[in-house]
Amino acid sequence: MVKLSVIVPFYNVQQYAPDTLKSLRANAREDFEFILVDDCSRDETPDILARAERELPGAVLVSHEKNGGLATARNTGIDKARGEYLTFLDGDDWLAPGYFPQLLAAIEDLGCDFVRTDHVQCTNRARAIHRVPHGRRGVVMSPRDAILPTDRSTSVDYAYAWAGIYHRRLVDRGILHFTDGLRTAEDRPWIWKLHREAKSFAAVGLLGVFYRRGVASSLTQIGDVRQLDFIRAFDQVIEETARDPEADRLLPKAVRTYCAIMAHHLGAIERFEPAVARKLRSLSAAALKRMPQDVLAEAIDSMDAQRANRLRKVRRRPVSASAGTVSV
Repeated sequence: MVKLSVIVPFYNVQQYAPDTLKSLRANAREDFEFILVDDCSRDETPDILARAERELPGAVLVSHEKNGGLATARNTGIDKARGEYLTFLDGDDWLAPGYFPQLLAAIEDLGCDFVRTDHVQCTNRARAIHRVPHGRRGVVMSPRDAILPTDRSTSVDYAYAWAGIYHRRLVDRGILHFTDGLRTAEDRPWIWKLHREAKSFAAVGLLGVFYRRGVASSLTQIGDVRQLDFIRAFDQVIEETARDPEADRLLPKAVRTYCAIMAHHLGAIERFEPAVARKLRSLSAAALKRMPQDVLAEAIDSMDAQRANRLRKVRRRPVSASAGTVSV
């Protein structure tokens, strides 16, 4: 019986994959499996993973013939997983030795659907601890109760799939899969669905995931059209939350978060290619018109003047018929 399945997508990370795999080896156990998903890498990553399949205990290598993005690669891993519990790691991050056994012990002790953990963010040589924005630790609660308040950072804003562990029953109930094809913000609809539909969760003060920021190949560092998938992602959050029985209570949080992310991208618009910048403005204008207008107005009014003005300016733009969706 496999106790834990660890899903690790890789794409063109030859520089970092050896450290990632070394840290997996330091977390190996006879009842753990490591599902290594090569998302059609074009560098030396496939060769590195082929060696790992032979040398890493519990390694299972799956190779995509076409690049599908992080969400699709994670889904491949979920479909392949045999474990009672599942967790994730990205191919350019790494773990402290013995972290996974501690993580598994935490969720087995608590007996909940999923557990969220803190992590260490690494930017070059700098290290910073990032905490789950949930004050109660080691206490099983309803995930729905951790979505609010609207005007503060909460657990749904801590959208890191690898900062936690998840019981297989979430897979069986159709909650754990990601939206296929999302290139960025893939964790956003996923974390919202998890908190709306799972029955129980807890946050624990366990450190062991080291998240590498500022990687040149990361989509968060690239100003091309794939960055605009955040609009598709948050459209999904709004649409699904609007169907929730508690939509009146939850929608203001979803809309405000969407606005905050949109304002962030508009504020850094100079990093985008000119054509992508124009598309960002037009798609943002269309998205603002799709939102519930009374909730939107309240969300914008609650923001600081700089972000509010940025959004109001875009909101006034005329919307063309072609601005309805993001095309990649």
